[in-house]
Amino acid sequence: MLADSYGRVATDLRVSLTDRCNLRCTYCMPAEGLEWLPKPELLTDDELGRLLRVGVTMLGITEVRFTGGEPLLRKGLPGIIAAASALEPRPKTALTTNGIGLARFAPALAEAGLDRVNVSLDTLKPDVFKDLARRDRLSDVLDGLAGAADAGLTPVKVNAVLMRDVNDDEAVDLLRYCLDRGYELRFIEQMPLDAQHGWRRDTMVTADEILDRLGAAFDLRPADDEERGSAPAETFLVDGGPHRVGVIGSVTRPFCGACDRVRLTADGQVRNCLFARDESDLRGPMRDGASDEELAERWRAAVATKLPGHGINDPSFLQPARPMSAIGG
Repeated sequence: MLADSYGRVATDLRVSLTDRCNLRCTYCMPAEGLEWLPKPELLTDDELGRLLRVGVTMLGITEVRFTGGEPLLRKGLPGIIAAASALEPRPKTALTTNGIGLARFAPALAEAGLDRVNVSLDTLKPDVFKDLARRDRLSDVLDGLAGAADAGLTPVKVNAVLMRDVNDDEAVDLLRYCLDRGYELRFIEQMPLDAQHGWRRDTMVTADEILDRLGAAFDLRPADDEERGSAPAETFLVDGGPHRVGVIGSVTRPFCGACDRVRLTADGQVRNCLFARDESDLRGPMRDGASDEELAERWRAAVATKLPGHGINDPSFLQPARPMSAIGG
């Protein structure tokens, strides 16, 4: 198992397939983009497949989520998903995407074994989308959501980040849009993971604020009687159900004590947390001839050092050097 010193066991692997993206969202990267990782530094499909096999068959990984950057930009994505889906015991597979191109790729991804998708959608207004993403692609995202549903990648989940005086007036509209189409909406507090290090606590729309805005238009009641465990979202029944909405309060309502996640970057580094300042290299030893057993032991040693929490609310907190686009959500 991938156990840490606080009794948590990592079973959920987040795999970044690329640091590249075809949007330039203001809360993620500057308008000019970033310096991408050189191709020789990226894990090849075969290397990635090997690490997935080690994680699933030797270390107890039961869920694999492919992220980016934008994972749809990774050539060979269907083959990577097929390789993960063929492992025994078969892990659950998911994809987090901005949705651009998803309408075209969804059938092939479903055929490869992908179980479901999360699509980022922060606004329903074309002008706001263009200002936020610095690209005029809202219609492509909406088409991608519909294409995913048509391909059976359900439940289709939508991730939305509200920003003060930008799109924080759209909480109710976003939820209505998703309810009408059978999508599951998750609001996520904006986190300090932008490349510009411009995040400010006083401009973040908190989970409490989000719930207050939704509560003015809908009847929200906790969806589960039990503790949410390792699930990042607190979920609520909307108007008595069956539809639900989730709120992920990563900053104001952290869930670090039950975290079961571990991350693998596109260049083969193990990260225990989005906000970790340390990484453990698997790519180098693998390319130097390490056996599967040696890679598994390195992975175990990396997770054993996981800190108790992300530390955002500690006065000494420092943002990690890598932005979200280079870590994978």
